Amino acid sequence: MTSEKKIVVSKDGPYLVSGGVPISIQIITPNEDGLSWEWKEAKTFRTGRSYSLCRCGHSKNKPFCDDTHLKIGFDGTETATRQPFARQSEVFDGPRLTLSDAEGLCAFARFCDPGGKIWSLIEESDDPEARKLAIREAAHCPAGRLVLHDKKTKEEIEPELPQSIGVVEDPALGCSGPLWVRGGITVESENGIPYESRNRVTLCRCGASSNMPFCNGSHASIRFRDGLVEFVKLKPGE
Repeated sequence: MTSEKKIVVSKDGPYLVSGGVPISIQIITPNEDGLSWEWKEAKTFRTGRSYSLCRCGHSKNKPFCDDTHLKIGFDGTETATRQPFARQSEVFDGPRLTLSDAEGLCAFARFCDPGGKIWSLIEESDDPEARKLAIREAAHCPAGRLVLHDKKTKEEIEPELPQSIGVVEDPALGCSGPLWVRGGITVESENGIPYESRNRVTLCRCGASSNMPFCNGSHASIRFRDGLVEFVKLKPGE
C-alpha cells in the first residue's frame, strides 16, 4: 500500500506532501433526514509534485501553508499512539461481520448513523440489507476508525480508494473537517518514522486535536472554518 507518494509531518509546521498527490475538496452531503450519506467531490487544487498543507488552522491560503505557524508559535507536537490499529480497536462480533472500532480516531463525519447505527447493524449482519448498509457505513468513514471483516473469510472489507487527499467540508454541521488521506499514502513523523500504513486516515488541520497528527473531531467543537465553501446559517446557540 505504500508508494513514492508521502506526507511528512514537519516539526511545529505544515504537512510536506511529495510525489504529486492529487488534492480536492470532499463535501459531506446529508440524506433527506439530515444524516451524513454521501461524499461529493468539489474543487480540485492545482499543485506541483510537492506542496505544503496547513496544520495550524490559521493560514490565509488554506488548505496550503503560508508560514503563519511561525508567527503564532504553533505547537504541533505529535501525541498519537504508535500502537497498530488492531491493538487500538474494540471488536464487535456479529453473525456475518466483525467490526473493529478505534474510537480515538473518530473524525466526527457521522456516516455510521444513517439507516441504523453500525454497531446495531453488525448484530443483524445475517440479514442481507443490514449487512449491505453496515459495509456502506464503514466504507464511508474517512478516518478508518471503523473496519469490517468478513467472518467466514477473515478478510478485511475495504473500499478501493485512489491515492489522494481530500479536504473535508461539512456544511450541514457548519464547519470544515480534516485532511482525508486515501489509498495507503505513507504518513511520516517528524523523526522520520512512518506511522502504520492504512487505506484511509484523517489528519488534523484545525490545530486543536489532542491526537496529533491525526484528527480527533476537535474541528467540530471549535467550529473550524477554512473559508473554502459556504456553510448553512446556524441558529443562535448552535
